[in-house]
Amino acid sequence: MKSAICGRIGLSPNHIFNPNSGDRYSLCRGPCSNLVIPMALVSTGPGKGGGLLEKPVIEKVTPGRESEFDLKKSRKTAPPYRVMLHNDDYNKREYVVQVLMKVIPGMTVDNAVNIMQEAHYNGLSVVIICAQADAEDHCMQLRGNGLLSSIEPASGGC
Repeated sequence: MKSAICGRIGLSPNHIFNPNSGDRYSLCRGPCSNLVIPMALVSTGPGKGGGLLEKPVIEKVTPGRESEFDLKKSRKTAPPYRVMLHNDDYNKREYVVQVLMKVIPGMTVDNAVNIMQEAHYNGLSVVIICAQADAEDHCMQLRGNGLLSSIEPASGGC
């Protein structure tokens, strides 16, 4: 494999199929010479001219194009909002639990009961903390089902 260490070597059909006996860069020497031919043929692709093995080109990131990490870093996250449930004297407790489970995705019976109880005893309860658009949607759905509800910016994170 002396020719592999020598850097760029010329590959032509003459080197492969008609080697000179004294050619030190011949690819067809020794008992395994037939194994080198497919590799040489693959390395001489169409349109590459002269069949020279060249150093691979390392592609760089296109200027102005950000990586995925930079995109995540530059994205602004929407500030969280609280959806608040207010106590009322009109709706039964069971109905409030049913509406909470219907309107809020992933709401369990236990969580809905706890939220309803807190609103009943304290007058106000946090239903969910989410993005402003989702909070407005949840609030409108709760109101559409006859519950008293509002939203407010959450001072902390989710």
